[in-house]
Amino acid sequence: MTSHAKNPRTSKRLSGAVAVALAATTALLAGCSSSDDASGNPLTGKKSSGGSVVVGSNNFPESTLLADLYGEALKAKGVKVTYKPNIGSRETTYGLIKNGSLTLLPEYNGALLAYLDKKAAPKSVADTTAAITGKLDPGLTLLEPSPAEDKDSVTVNRQTASKYHLTPKSSIADLKDIAGELVIGGSPEFQTRQQGLEGLKSVYGLKFKSFKALDAGGPLTQTALKKNVVQVADLFTTDPTISREKFVTLQDTKSLFGFQNVQPLVRKGALSQQGVEAVNAVSAKLDTATLLELDTQVQSQKKDPLQVARAWLKSAGLS
Repeated sequence: MTSHAKNPRTSKRLSGAVAVALAATTALLAGCSSSDDASGNPLTGKKSSGGSVVVGSNNFPESTLLADLYGEALKAKGVKVTYKPNIGSRETTYGLIKNGSLTLLPEYNGALLAYLDKKAAPKSVADTTAAITGKLDPGLTLLEPSPAEDKDSVTVNRQTASKYHLTPKSSIADLKDIAGELVIGGSPEFQTRQQGLEGLKSVYGLKFKSFKALDAGGPLTQTALKKNVVQVADLFTTDPTISREKFVTLQDTKSLFGFQNVQPLVRKGALSQQGVEAVNAVSAKLDTATLLELDTQVQSQKKDPLQVARAWLKSAGLS
């Protein structure tokens, strides 16, 4: 792919008509919260006041889980937290945090940068943060990025990992001598994108046996990989299917797929120093493997994200 804005998973964060998102938000807020103290409608424009913090999330399960993680960590420090979960796409939530209706919003640095500047091409996480900061509304700031990322990946199935001795510590580069024996699957666009087959060839020197057009990390791709129709596929790094089916995601050591670190976006001055430290502590301990495990509990095991968040924070010594 040529930019994060065109990543189908990223598009879930980036795109969607604003009018549709606004129209749907009231209904979503009325009945979609897992958090025990979600209240009100953020579209009323009511600002957070006093020592209270309003934590929002976009309309997909991982965002709600992340909001609960950050919100519950703040609660553990005595901060009064209200949740506004499952609001909608970035077009809506970015406007709400700009106008003060939200205090904190879990973000993905690469996707947020692509929303703010489609031409940006950062070379590191630090570059990504700096580029975002240069484009942010002056009332907003970023806290520390987490090691946890949710992005495209090169993932192999169990059979392939076993046959070629590939582990989660293996690199995409380790496929160079065997790629000619493997069929890779992904969305039709993956075949022609730089962050796809083109980049796998130019950056990693990989030439696969063939490409099978499937969907964007969805059930077609998951099933094809499970049934060995393809041996390699583009899945998203926090897809619960990876752990459930014992797939192996290879390390993108040359950062072909860019950066999609979880990174909280906050109102300037809205958190005390203790609150900032609490949020940063969550980010510091949250890596991709942990986020995948928590997503699996929520999406596959159907556990309440608020309870999952509380249990993990306790286990991590953060509550």
